[in-house]
Formats: sequence, C-alpha cells, structure tokens
Amino acid sequence: MATYKEIKGTQIQAVATDPSDPVEGQVWYNTTSQVLKGSKGALIGSWSTVNPINNQRYYLAGSGTQTAALGYGGRPPSGTPSGGNFSAQTESWNGTNWTEVNDLNTSRQALSGAGTGNTAALAFGGNPAPPNPKAITELWNGTNWTEVNDLNTGREIAASGGTSTAALMFGGTTQTAPAANNESWNGTNWTELADLNTARYFISGAVSSTSLALGYGGENPPNQGITESWNGSSWTEVNDLNTGRGAFARGACGTAPAALAIGGNAPNKALTELWNGSNWSEQNDLNVGRTVAGSSGAPAAALAFGGNEPPQSSAAEAWTEAGGVVTFTDS
Repeated sequence: MATYKEIKGTQIQAVATDPSDPVEGQVWYNTTSQVLKGSKGALIGSWSTVNPINNQRYYLAGSGTQTAALGYGGRPPSGTPSGGNFSAQTESWNGTNWTEVNDLNTSRQALSGAGTGNTAALAFGGNPAPPNPKAITELWNGTNWTEVNDLNTGREIAASGGTSTAALMFGGTTQTAPAANNESWNGTNWTELADLNTARYFISGAVSSTSLALGYGGENPPNQGITESWNGSSWTEVNDLNTGRGAFARGACGTAPAALAIGGNAPNKALTELWNGSNWSEQNDLNVGRTVAGSSGAPAAALAFGGNEPPQSSAAEAWTEAGGVVTFTDS
C-alpha cells in the first residue's frame, strides 16, 4: 500500500497553526489542537448566515469587503417607526457585528456607492423625497459624511464600484427613462465617459478600476441578461447572464473581470451567478431570496445584507467562492 509521501512526494507536515491558504489535497497535523486535517475543493460557492443589520432596509447601497463593509441609505419597511421614509442611516460591519455610525447628510434610497473598506467610501445619486433622482455625492472619512462635487447627471438604481477616490457609475434612470450614462470620479470631480451600449436601470456591476469594469443585467424593460465589459474607453457586449434580471444586491461585488450577481427580480430571487471572465455559471442560492439588497466584497468573499422580498429583510449572508478550499477534520 502506497504511503502519503510516495503519493504526494512529501511527508505530512506538523504545524502549530493551520495553513492560511492550503491547496486541495494538502494534509497536515495541527500540533496545537492535536488533530489531523486536510483540504478539499468546494464544487461551487455557497452562502452562510451572519449577524443581521440593525435596521431593516431595502434600496440601500453597500461598499467595502466581506469583513469591513458599510451599508447606507435605503428605505425602511412600512409598519416600522420610520417606515415609508427614505433613510440616511449608515451601518459599519467589522466581520462580526453591525454598528450604527453617523448618518448621510441627505436621506435617500436607490443610491450607489464605492469604497474598499468601512473607513473610506463614496455615496452618490439616489432618490430623496420628494421623488426625483439627484446628483448629490458624499464622501465618508470613517467618521462623517461630507458633501462633495455632484454627478453630471442625477440618477438612481445605477451600477457602481471602485474606491472613494476613483469610482465609476453607469446606467440607472433619470426617472423619465433608462440611462446609458457612464461617469468617472477622480477624487474631486465627475467626468462623462462613453455610454453603455444598452441603457438600463436596476443594473449591477463589478469595478476593478476606472478602466476595467463589468455591467450586467437590469431592466429596459423587460429584464435583461446583457453583460458589457468596459476597457476604459468603450463598452463591449460579452456573454449574457443565464437568467436575465435586475434589482440585484446593490454594491460592487467583484473586481472585473470576475463578478457575482446576487439575487434580483427573477422568479428565484435567491439566484446567484458567478462570472469567470468569459461566462456566467449558476452557484448555490442565497438562504434568503431578495431584491435591492446591499452588498460588498468580491467573488472570493462577498457579503449581502438587507433587501426586499416582502417582508423586508435585515438578514446578512457571507459568500465563499466556488473552488474555494474548505477544511475538514479527521475525527
């Protein structure tokens, strides 16, 4: 019978802590827990429940990572003390719990956001009361929101992503029609760039930089599966979503060319699809199906929170990507 060393070319390692990035098939002995462990590849990604946001909301925006995120704005459900009103609430996620922090200056729903953590973010566009999409932009410094220069075209339910100093916003609606507008933020001003090929609202996106992005889904109407890739100067149509839909979890969930399409207004509102740079593949569903939720992170590690699939939800879920490594214990 062949030994592990004969098969793998090395002996089983004895380590005090588990490897931070084990490869599939790797086996080790943890001397601290005195347990033999190994790793095996997950066939597809999956969602796990984490602590919910403090205030039920939908049409909110999200930014940051799976362990350091912000959720801001939105609309509380009817029947709550602030039900039906637009929200300025901001909540910060530290990987374990949500904490209420200082509010936006302007209450609004259907806004967009950008940022890579919970200490720096950008909130822009959206719909305050009375209903009318705005161009308002606010900058978060980890403590307070400050109004900065406006968008060129006020819009709501648009796609967005990037950082607080280099962001994109594309698509959405001006209330009278679906928009194809694409704008870039350089830390001071917004600049109009080349439009999407297909105008749509309830679109979502993944932004790696202002010269690399992906826009997918949305409504024109009807629901769209269209996916477009941005190279810094123009948009190119690529392969469609498997299920055309809009009203995804709202926040940049991806760094193009990878992306994650979460939930939305398909018959299955828990549907999750992963973009690998060429094609979309269906993954495990959300535990709580919803539309217009908030989201943050990347395809390897994402977060979805809040949303609407009545009743409105405060649920939050964390994502582990397809092909990720899970640890098993031989006990």
